[in-house]
Amino acid sequence: MSITKWDTSFLRGAEPKARSPRKRALIILNQPFSIPLLKSLWASTEWHCCADGGANRLSDVLGEARRELLPELIKGDLDSLRDDVRGYYESVGVPVVYDGDQYSTDLMKCVSALEEKERAEGTEQHDIIILGGLSGRLDQTVHTLSYLHKLRHKRQRVFAVTDENVGWVLDEGEHEITIDHSVLGQTCGLLPVGIDSTVLTTRGLRWNLTEHESSFDGLVSTSNHLDPEHDIVYVKTTKPIWWTAELRS
Repeated sequence: MSITKWDTSFLRGAEPKARSPRKRALIILNQPFSIPLLKSLWASTEWHCCADGGANRLSDVLGEARRELLPELIKGDLDSLRDDVRGYYESVGVPVVYDGDQYSTDLMKCVSALEEKERAEGTEQHDIIILGGLSGRLDQTVHTLSYLHKLRHKRQRVFAVTDENVGWVLDEGEHEITIDHSVLGQTCGLLPVGIDSTVLTTRGLRWNLTEHESSFDGLVSTSNHLDPEHDIVYVKTTKPIWWTAELRS
């Protein structure tokens, strides 16, 4: 079985973009974020979409500079989008699309819009960067965990980012994660979400595991540390598992 390789170069902004052969899409959720994080992710991505009230967040954090970062799309059931924000973005040509499907969340609707774009243009999959989704209401956080767990069946790379954390699902098998210690902080975790249990082997962490079972009823590897002596973390897992790492301020 081949080893899946991961990196978080998108956190560094525009510099890695030219080097990456993969296209990236940014989906902004209705949760707080800082301007530095927004600008780094925006510069690293080619397509930008606000999920309903995510447009409020984008508009409010940018203020008078909001015309500098215009999304390609605002989509959702639009129950959170303020009238003033909708009016502004429509006035500068940003499409605002209503989707009233009650069986999908605003995040799911934005992912569907990206998939329609990929099919229409005949392009390869974008890596998806979700800004938000790991903070705020617990039910929304659990939805993010669940949805990314399901997305692994059809999307190769989907990341969730907040000002505090970055996380994604490692499917069953072997993985190598390139660690940029200038961007990632000290703590990390491997979370057995959505599975009964998994067997983990790791290298490159301060406290490594060797064929160790992990489950909610047993061991959960939280508050582990990245080893500053290693730039690669190796993870072997028998079931899908969430990887999370702290971001530096």
